[in-house]
Amino acid sequence: MTDAASNLPLRTPYEAFGGEPGVRRLVDAFYDVMDGDPAAAGIRAMHDDDLEPIRTRLTDWLTVWMGGPPVYAERHPGRPCIMSAHAPFAIGAAEADQWLDCMRKAMLLEPPPAEWREALDTAFARMCQGLRNA
Repeated sequence: MTDAASNLPLRTPYEAFGGEPGVRRLVDAFYDVMDGDPAAAGIRAMHDDDLEPIRTRLTDWLTVWMGGPPVYAERHPGRPCIMSAHAPFAIGAAEADQWLDCMRKAMLLEPPPAEWREALDTAFARMCQGLRNA
C-alpha cells in the first residue's frame, strides 16, 4: 500500500459520523442555523414552519448519500428525487450560497471526522451548485 492510499478513510462518512444519530445531529444543527440566521431568510422561506418533516427527510437522504443504508426510498416511497423536489423553488447563486453557509456552520457545531471535512465541504458545494435552476 502506498503512503497516499494509507491516508484514505477506511470507512464511509456515514460510519465516521457514527451512523444515523450522527447524521441527525448534523441535520439538526443545519436547520437550527438556518432557522435562526437572518442571512438564511431566503432559503428558510422555502420551508414550512414545522421543520421536523424536512429534518427527517434530509437525515434519511444524507444517510444514503454518505454511504449508509438505503433508508430514504424505504421510508419515503414515491418522494421525488432531490432535483425534482427542489424544482419548484428558484435556486440561484444566493440561495445555494445560503444553504452552503448554513451547512458549513452546522459542520462547525457538529464537526465531521477530520478525514472527511474537506471532502464533505467540496461535495456539499458541488451539490448546491447542481441544484441551481435560476
